[in-house]
Order: sequence, then C-alpha cells, then structure tokens
Amino acid sequence: MQTVRQNEKFSVKPHRPVCALAAALLVAALASGCADGGGDAPVREQPASPAAGRPGAAAAQAGPAPAVDSRAEERKQQQAARVVAAKKWGLAQVPLAAPEPPAQKPRITTREGFEIDGAEDEDLPPVFTTVPTKERIVFLTMDDGAEKDPELLRMMTELNIPYSAFLSDYEVNDDYGYFAEMQKRGVTLNNHTLNHPYLPGLSAAEQREEICGEQDKIEEHFGKRPALFRPPYGNYNGDTLRIAKSCGVKAVPLWAAEAFPDHMEWREWDQDLHPGDIILTHFRGQSDWDASMADMVRHVMKTVTDKGYAVARLEDYV
Repeated sequence: MQTVRQNEKFSVKPHRPVCALAAALLVAALASGCADGGGDAPVREQPASPAAGRPGAAAAQAGPAPAVDSRAEERKQQQAARVVAAKKWGLAQVPLAAPEPPAQKPRITTREGFEIDGAEDEDLPPVFTTVPTKERIVFLTMDDGAEKDPELLRMMTELNIPYSAFLSDYEVNDDYGYFAEMQKRGVTLNNHTLNHPYLPGLSAAEQREEICGEQDKIEEHFGKRPALFRPPYGNYNGDTLRIAKSCGVKAVPLWAAEAFPDHMEWREWDQDLHPGDIILTHFRGQSDWDASMADMVRHVMKTVTDKGYAVARLEDYV
C-alpha cells in the first residue's frame, strides 16, 4: 500500500577497626572506636551512599539495586522464554529484546512534506512515519481487522513481540471478542475509521462520522478512546486532522515500510530500516496472501532481526 504524500565504578576496600584491650579502657574503646564497626565485622561501604548517621543514610542502604536486579532478572527470563518460543514458531532467529522505554517520550513533529497548507499555526496531531530515537528499534502495526487468526494471538504472546492494532469497525464488528482478547494481552486498539474510506473525498461531516464514530465504537466495546489514528491509505487533509483532534486523537502514525509474508515494501530511497521506523502490515490470511499471519510474522521478524533491530511498543514512545 502506498501513501499519498501530502506536500511532498569505584569500590572502597573494607577495613577492620582495632580496639585496645586494656581493661581500664575497654568500655570506652568499645563505646567509641568499635561501636560502628560491630567488633571484628568488616564495614561494607557503598561509594555513593550518604555517611552513616546523616540524613538519607537509611534510604541509601535500602537503595534501588534490588528493584534493578529484579527487572534485569525478569528480562533475562523473558528472553529465555523467547528462545523457546522462536524455535516452536519456526523463526529463523530469536528476536532481539527491545531496550527499556524512555522515561520521557520523545517530541514528535509532522514529517517534512506531510504538512497541511495554511495550518502552520494550528496545533494539529503530528503525522509521521518514524519515531525520533537513536535506539535500534522499530514498531509493528496491523491495520483493519479482517483476519481473526487465534494463532496470531498465541504466537505474539509467546514470542513477547509488541504490536499495535488500527481497527476499522466494518471489519471487526463480527467478532469484537477477538480484539478484546488481543487487548487483554497488552495490545493497544487504535482508530482506522468505521468503513475505511478515502477521507479527502468526503465532506467534513462525513469525515467526522468516520473518525469520531470509530472513536465511539472502540470506547463502547473496549472501554478506552484511542489516542492514535491512522487514515485509510495514509490519505488525509486539513479537515481530517482537525476532526481527529476534536474527538481525542493525539497523533497520526503512518508507516515507513509495509510487511507481507514474502517481501517488504519500503518508503525510503535506501530501501532499508532506520531507528524508530513504523512498519505496517494487515490482518490478512490465506484468501488474500495465500499465507497466514504467522507466515507474515516469521518473514517480518527475520527482516527486522537480520538488520539488528528489536520491535518495541509504539505507545511507549508516542
């Protein structure tokens, strides 16, 4: 699918305090020189901790290390499970683990050439194909909802690969339960209009029905109004962005590459992935691809992993 371009350390050595054993001075020595050392037990110093007795000492002794260690162990276990899952699902390589998401999301602006003429002073949702980051990560997104393959849910859960769904109600309304299950597994359900029309060809009222109507449907069936919206075919105009903003949309992610079971299609001239690129694919199956969703995942993950990238969660960055 081609988008219509709008406008073209340091450690401290432990020490052992020594106390005089003269009987007359024993009590005084213990009270002064040895009390902190606990007799012959070594003092374990932490270079970055406050001195004992000063404010913050107790907190410093508790420290964040256990939490950090716990998270590291969790990630280690997750990757070990991914190794097993990759073999089960026939992946060519074990998917790389994405880094921790940033404490603060990056500032995203509209991609050059995708602006709306005459809307420079309007605070419209940004339209972009790549998230600004230096990390070797990409984002996987799936559109519409036509194919409802339970194998996809199991595969992505076991592999622990994040993805985002952009739904059109006319494709999902025969089985909202499938996408509710997807949501329970951590997938964010976003807006792709009610009926997938070419939005610039509609009146403002008709666009409002398509965009805000889908916001209402997703909130009704899944309990949350989406913050992300993708216009069908990647086509939009000023009315599209203004209406999307009016019904709660914060950003408009398009895509830099599109994945199929047997190939990739690229937007950029170098025909390659870049840090932060958004990958589009669709909920499709045998009737459209002569292949399954699992086949598509195997192919796109081979491409991503071969190029040294991990798949991250889009909503952690946008």
